[in-house]
Order: sequence, then C-alpha cells, then structure tokens
Amino acid sequence: MTAGGQLEMPGMPRRLFPATPSKLATFSDCPRRYRMAYLDRPTPPKGPPWAHNTVGSAVHAALRSWWELPVPERTPRAARQLLYGHWSDTGFADAEQSATWRARAAGWLDEYVPTLDPTDEPVGTERQVAATTERLAVSGRVDRIDARGDELVVVDYKTGRVPSTEDEARGSPALALYVLGVRRTLRRPCTRVELHHLPSGTVAAFEHTDRSLANHVRRAEDVAEDITTATAARDAGAGDDEAFPPVPGQQCSWCDFRRSCPTGQAAAPPRETWSFLPVEP
Repeated sequence: MTAGGQLEMPGMPRRLFPATPSKLATFSDCPRRYRMAYLDRPTPPKGPPWAHNTVGSAVHAALRSWWELPVPERTPRAARQLLYGHWSDTGFADAEQSATWRARAAGWLDEYVPTLDPTDEPVGTERQVAATTERLAVSGRVDRIDARGDELVVVDYKTGRVPSTEDEARGSPALALYVLGVRRTLRRPCTRVELHHLPSGTVAAFEHTDRSLANHVRRAEDVAEDITTATAARDAGAGDDEAFPPVPGQQCSWCDFRRSCPTGQAAAPPRETWSFLPVEP
C-alpha cells in the first residue's frame, strides 16, 4: 500500500512522487511548514506578503512581458513602463518606500535590458518544464530559456540583497531540476545554468555534468522518500508533530504560517514585511 492509500500490485511500476523544487525545499526547511502548506485542509492562514517578494515579482513580470512585445518595441523605456504596470505597494512600510523601490527596480532594468539582444528570441519565458526520475515526477517554471548554439541555457533572474555566486548556481537544486526538465520537455541538450542578479548586473553560471545532476537527483529523491514516509506515518495514526516535526530557528521570524505555530513564535521575533529589502544608501 502506498502512502496515498493506493494498492501497489507486484510487478507494477513504482508510483512517482509529484514534486516541485519549492515543495522539496519546504520540507527540507521545516516538515511542519510542509504539512501546513501541502497537506492541511483548510490551509492555515498565511501571514502578510513581503516587500522584497513584491519587488522580485514585478521585475520578473516586466521582463516576461518585455519579451512578449514586438521586437521594435523592446526598449529600456518599455521595460520601465511594464514594471510600473506590474508594481504593487504590497509589503512596504508606506507609499514613499514603495516609490523609492519602484524607481530603484526601474534603474536595474535600465541597466540590464541594454545587455539583451531584442532580436534573440528566447526559447521560452516562464516556461513550464517537467521530467521524471526513478522516483520523482518533477516540474517547475523557468524564468527564461536561451538558445546558445546547439544547447539551451536555464536563466534565473535574481533581485536579492547580494550578488549570486558560482557556488549558488552549482548548488541550487531548483536549477539542476530545471536542466532535467528542459532536456525532457524540449528534447535538446542543456547543461548551463545562469543566475542574473539585476541589482549588481552580474551573472553567476555553472555547467552541469551528468555526475552533478545525478547528485542533485539523489538528494531530491531522498527528500521525497522522507516526505512519503512522514505522510504514511500520519495516515497510520501518528501525531502531526511526530510525523512532521517543527524545525525552529531564525527562519521562524518570516515563516508564512507563523501565526499558526506557537513553536515558531517562541523561537524568534517577527520581522517587518520590508526588512529583507537591502539597506538603503
């Protein structure tokens, strides 16, 4: 019997665990948070949205929309206008802070967009890709997929506090799984991943090998196995905290489910929703 209660017949293929990079990362960070996000129904109420996520979402949406424009209209000015259209005041301390960050993000696009060739059409923007391994059915959405010669490149936009590094590109489980998804979905070679950090104008890249991808797959499958075991234990009558224990720490300050988690409330004080924005000069 599987964790989902379905009968497994001898000789039948093993049921694949449906996964996304964020789903696996959530369990790795805190099994309780995974339970609240993916298993509890109704889902516990989430906390307020964060300003740094508002910035990232608007920049991502502006770049996606920019590539959807006719080629002659793909200008830095157009990117700025698209950002304004996607902008929200959500998570900021006040309208003044929001306006400051909108101008700052527009400046990032003013610097980044001229580095792009508007005639070099991406193979995909925010493209859904999927792949299977021995134990996983994994899927995800890639910010941009470029064609470089005969190969495809996974491009991920970053808007965080610090520039991305090669170690980050190499160690990202999500990017590795995206490579597998691009290969399976688009049936073309893909090894390179790039993190485009717009605030600094830097690019961190890594060329995956079969070995590095296999290492990421093995770790992802191990997490999926742990999730399956925990879910089966809960279905068999184990308590929620026994099957999905909390992992308290500083991350509890910004957990979406903090208001429903006394352990997290005791572990760390709450943070303001704009506190992850870089310190303004």
